[in-house]
Amino acid sequence: MHQNRTTFPAKKAKMYQQMQEMPKKYKVIALVRMEKVRSSQLLPLRKKFKDEVEIFSVKDKVAQKALAALKIPAIDKLAEKLVGQCVLMFTNLSPHKLNILLGKNKIMLAARGGDKASIDVTIKAANTGITPGPILTDFKEAGIATKIDQGTVWITKDSTVAKKGDIISTKLATLLSKLDVKPVEAGIVLNSALEEQTVYTQEELVIDVEKYRQAFAQAHQEALSLSIEIGYVTKENVNLILARAAQQARSLAVEAGFLTEETRDQTLAKANAQASALAGKMKNYTPQ
Repeated sequence: MHQNRTTFPAKKAKMYQQMQEMPKKYKVIALVRMEKVRSSQLLPLRKKFKDEVEIFSVKDKVAQKALAALKIPAIDKLAEKLVGQCVLMFTNLSPHKLNILLGKNKIMLAARGGDKASIDVTIKAANTGITPGPILTDFKEAGIATKIDQGTVWITKDSTVAKKGDIISTKLATLLSKLDVKPVEAGIVLNSALEEQTVYTQEELVIDVEKYRQAFAQAHQEALSLSIEIGYVTKENVNLILARAAQQARSLAVEAGFLTEETRDQTLAKANAQASALAGKMKNYTPQ
């Protein structure tokens, strides 16, 4: 006869307790799905963000129950997204900033069959340290020139085995792994995040930093041009406004024939040009 469980494995009990404590310490809970993330990507992140982000690999049902039991607005919406193998990140950083930081901390990983090369994959000429055997066929199929010397396989010249964007076959992925070549750039993208009663979707968390940088640069330039045009003085534009005013004053002085030390040469040159033009007209003048 089935009996209700009254005790739980220590690991699950500890996870349940952590999932209840963490949301009380941090204002942001971020969710990452592990379908396209490898566990090897998490270790360097845990070290790098040790003082800012706490990262937990969680069991969906345990985490769902723990979060659902909390009296935090909208946390039930985040709990609903905990399906399959997931990672939860707890932090006081804004979810958008966290997503940007994760995007900047990509790492190179060994390829699996079907992965897309993130770079041109070039195998350098060197001693591989690999003992000759069936692997020679793999080298040949990959188009890598080899020789056997002193009981190991040597690559005799640099060989590009895949271009950026190419799909890497399982056989090539195995060969690259043996050569310790990591051609796949991998990063982590937040699937969703909860901050101050708002649950953000993956699309809402993605910010094109370069696009915003260009927009701010353009807005700054337009504001600077407008302030100079209307003569609104700030510490950023005062030198440009004074230079513009000085140029306009010189132009006006030259136009009016007002001699100063700065305008003398231009004024006399203009007067000379006008006199020469008038003299030329007078030569061709015929009295009526």
